[in-house]
Amino acid sequence: MTDPLAPLLDLPGVAEAVGRAREAVAEVHRHPTNRRGWPATSAEASVRAARASAVLDGGDPEIPEEGGVSDPTTAGALRVAEALGPLLATWERAPMQALARLHVLAAADLVPEGEELGRPRGGSGVASRLDLLATLVAGGSKAPGPVLAAVVHGELLALRPFAAANGVVARAAARLTTIQTGLDPKGLAVPEVFCMRQAQRYRDSADAFALGGEDGVAGWITFCCEALVAGAKEATGIAEAAVAP
Repeated sequence: MTDPLAPLLDLPGVAEAVGRAREAVAEVHRHPTNRRGWPATSAEASVRAARASAVLDGGDPEIPEEGGVSDPTTAGALRVAEALGPLLATWERAPMQALARLHVLAAADLVPEGEELGRPRGGSGVASRLDLLATLVAGGSKAPGPVLAAVVHGELLALRPFAAANGVVARAAARLTTIQTGLDPKGLAVPEVFCMRQAQRYRDSADAFALGGEDGVAGWITFCCEALVAGAKEATGIAEAAVAP
């Protein structure tokens, strides 16, 4: 069977961007701190990723040191971050089930319980495109991790399948994909921070991907790769801070 994502590597600049992203993430995994101390650095990366993801969806960037988080978007992003490890096996085997769980966690304080929570909307080919995406995630593509993660991320942003918190869900699914594919098995990189800092470019690139042209798709994938390189630099800072006197 032909891999539907294979042609994406031939788009201008994609193969080179994928190579840079892979090397940057591999390098941070080789950092001495991350050889044994990676659970702590991964936990810090997860919190930073959740906070940045929440900000992109309009959430409050501040996380109180004591007491609960009052902002519903930020609270949802943090719940999602805590669930990614336990959800990894489900994501690999039954991606739609994992997406539903991600939405329940992300949107619990944003939409009322009932049919909208954890259930993708119908119409406009949403179900069929989600099914195709799930097939790709569950072994239907051998595309490199940066490419598959970018497609997962971009498709979920384009489809907006849920009633709320689609951005948080999309970025969490992309993060799961980087872990699943072995690109970032310990979840050290924090590309979400780059996306937050480059918010307008992030949205413009995602919109161009949604239109489906070759330039838009290539631009989105290379942007996501750039975010991974920057996310690896963020991870290096986390590792170095962990050993600072």
